[in-house]
Amino acid sequence: MLTFSNTYQDLGDAFYQRIHPAAASNPTLLLWNSALAERLAIAPPLTEDTDLQARLFSGNQLVDGSDPIALAYCGHQFGQLNPQLGDGRAHLLGEVLDRHQRRFDIQLKGSGRTPFSRGGDGRCALGPALREYIMSEAMFFLGVPTSRCLAVVATGDPVYREEEKPGAVVTRVAASHIRVGTFVYFAIREDLQSLQALLDHSVARHYPEINRQTDGNKALLFLQAVIEQQILLVIEWMRVGFIHGVMNTDNMAISGETIDYGPCAMMGAYDPATVYSSIDTQGRYAFGNQPNIVRWNMTRLAESLLTLIHPEQKKAVELAESILKLFPEKFEQAYFSMLGKKLGMADTDSELATELLQTMHRDKLDYTETFLQLTQSLDNPDAAEHLSEKLGDWYKRWRDGSSPDQELMKQNNPVVIPRNHHIEQVLASCEASGNADAAKAILAVLRSPYSAIAGTAHYQDLPVDADAGYQTFCGT
Repeated sequence: MLTFSNTYQDLGDAFYQRIHPAAASNPTLLLWNSALAERLAIAPPLTEDTDLQARLFSGNQLVDGSDPIALAYCGHQFGQLNPQLGDGRAHLLGEVLDRHQRRFDIQLKGSGRTPFSRGGDGRCALGPALREYIMSEAMFFLGVPTSRCLAVVATGDPVYREEEKPGAVVTRVAASHIRVGTFVYFAIREDLQSLQALLDHSVARHYPEINRQTDGNKALLFLQAVIEQQILLVIEWMRVGFIHGVMNTDNMAISGETIDYGPCAMMGAYDPATVYSSIDTQGRYAFGNQPNIVRWNMTRLAESLLTLIHPEQKKAVELAESILKLFPEKFEQAYFSMLGKKLGMADTDSELATELLQTMHRDKLDYTETFLQLTQSLDNPDAAEHLSEKLGDWYKRWRDGSSPDQELMKQNNPVVIPRNHHIEQVLASCEASGNADAAKAILAVLRSPYSAIAGTAHYQDLPVDADAGYQTFCGT
């Protein structure tokens, strides 16, 4: 049915608190990810029994071998270190191996209080649970590294925020839940034994090729590997117009996956300063600032590793800086390579790409729609004429000078994204109806983001107000 292991517990009591999920009064399954279940080799009767699914993925019943824990970590929240965070409303049930023998965490979110709850109720409202399921599934099919969701279960219990909301538990599946803030947690406590154990565990789980190298500095190689994965992650975010919204060090996984879909959103009209998160009042995590924040977060990771990089601090700093200083060049190369693919160019013309973005910003052109129209214009004379009028001389220079590859563009420019106004409509519909029909309808389309299917057109329209005043919330 489902076989758990618990390797993270082997690291020791400092890494977690053992705690069982709280019971839900009337758990009811709303969403079940059958494709993900098949990938994880989950077998009958669990794949067929909705009542059993509801009990297991609300936390009301535990699978044999599950050893629920809440993970310890800290984090820099909008740049300020909070030394004690941890899973305040989540329970790691255990780890499973998928059909390719890759290890994944199975975690309940919204499953009740833990020793890290800091006065919170440990619960999750239905809206944020559905948002994480829908957004993470959309990102997966867009080709962005991400955690995914296996189930959403309505608890039958109310959750009180600004008003009463229906409660839910979402089951997250992730390569792991080890965060930048996990390393910082042990570094600031000068717990070198735990820090070394965490490094060894993280390398073995996520970057085993490091252990196969006969020479080299493990901590330094780990830092380099994580930086490369973080660059890849944020490049993919920017390719599809995703804004994470809360890139605190406790929300950045060292695996390079997207986790924590609280105040996330999708950019409409291109503007690097776009912010939707209600708690990001200074624009720290704006769309165009995400690369800077990745570098900042990686600097915090480097600081936490200094004692493992070299026993002499000065030498450790020099070695870490030798890796960090390469970040701007590596990111720029990856960024313009990504833009080149969106423009169908084998060799990216950075000036041409930058000029397009400047025009899009000035004229408030929609990011996804503009690149889709460029793609379609290569075999659609009407679209070509329209864009020639809208983009002027730039369009002719791009079309005639770069010989764009339409197939390459089709692979990198989605026909549909989870637009903010549609997500809000879906969440409102599910909350009002008590079922997930609206979520299932949009998911069917979002699982085919690069080719139109029946229903795609229903989710392609732009918001009539251009998302003016739109805000997202952390969901806690």
